[in-house]
Order: sequence, then C-alpha cells, then structure tokens
Amino acid sequence: MEQEYSLLDMDLHPFGWPKNGFPGPQGPYYCGVGANKVFGRDVVESHYRACLYAGVNIAGENAEVMPSQWEFQIGVCEGIQMGDDLWMARFLLHRVAEDYGIVATLDPKPIPGDWNGAGCHTNFSTKAMREANGITAIESAIEKLSKNHRSHIEAYDPKQGKDNERRLTGHHETSSIHDFSAGVANRGCSIRIPRACSDEKCGYLEDRRPSSNCDPYSVTEKIVRTCCL
Repeated sequence: MEQEYSLLDMDLHPFGWPKNGFPGPQGPYYCGVGANKVFGRDVVESHYRACLYAGVNIAGENAEVMPSQWEFQIGVCEGIQMGDDLWMARFLLHRVAEDYGIVATLDPKPIPGDWNGAGCHTNFSTKAMREANGITAIESAIEKLSKNHRSHIEAYDPKQGKDNERRLTGHHETSSIHDFSAGVANRGCSIRIPRACSDEKCGYLEDRRPSSNCDPYSVTEKIVRTCCL
C-alpha cells in the first residue's frame, strides 16, 4: 500500500508554504530535490529509519505532487500483515513528526483547489496473476471489481466515501468517485495495470481509489473478498 500524507506547521498551514500565499504551481515537486522543491525531508528519512528499526516492512518513500506532500510504501505483505505494518508505520510517522514540531495529516484533500489530494493506492496480486499469462486473472479481478464499485468506495474511507468525495473528482490524477474505470499506465483510472505488467502479461493491479485515511484492514479485506471469495 502506498501511503500518501501531508506535513503541516503547528498552525496547520502546509509546512514550507508561504504564510500569506501559495507556492508555485505543481510540477517540480514530485520526487523533487532541493530546498525550494521539497519540505520536511528530515521527518521523512527519520520515519523511514524508525520503520526499519521497528521491523516494519517499508519499501520506499518519495516526495509527492503537492509541495509538503509525501508518500511511503509498505509491502510486499501477505494477508493481515499489511494492515499491521501500515498501522504501525502511521503511528511512527506521527511520533517522529512530533519530535520536529510538525503535524502529519492523512486527510485526503488537506488543501482545496488546484492541488493533488492524498490516497493510499493498493497493489494487489494472487499467485495466478504472477504466473505466466496472469493477465487473464488480472482482467478477471478487474471485472469483479467493476461490479462492486459502490461498496468498495464505502469501504475505502472512514466516512463511507464522504472523505474520498473531496479527492476523487476526475482531476489531479484521480478517477471520478461515481464511475469505475481501468486502464494500462493510466493514473486517471480506478484500477491501473502497470505498463510492465501489461507488457509481460502478468504481475499485479493497482487500486487507486482508497483514501489516505482509509482503514487498511477494511481495504485489503474488501479486495480479497471481491476478487478471491
């Protein structure tokens, strides 16, 4: 699961943003480097090290599209371990940020307007998907997901879709909350098949609908129930 979050100052204004205005438009911040591009890297790297020390199965981190927005990735995990490790990683994020006098928020749309929201994209596969010609199993799972869109939306944030409604607008690399879609290497879809998986005809799918403040246990349970049971 890819946990996006935002760093805020003590006044709950995004960390590093001008106090009486806004930074430049989105574009140069994603995976950026430099003091005028990224804000709060000390928090991010301290959190990463804390997760490693605690035995959390963390796989990476990167600066996101909105300035002061970041992401870390948990996995590969099997079953309930995904929820366990992501929940602990969230605790460690808040605890590490506290030491720096910074607030970490999992709000899926912390700043209204022309700024990206925050999600928790969930990468999922079965053994059949990873084997030769697993693309057929991937497409079968997508078909099942398409028939259960509404119930998944309700499971993907704590307010049964009301939080995600602010984020899943069809803009800012999201699909509309009201529509189901799937595609290859398309950030604007509900379900994305990575380019490499499409080329190799096997791999995994990415559900881009879960909100940043989702319950990972509910998300993983819902995906398994729809695709496997």
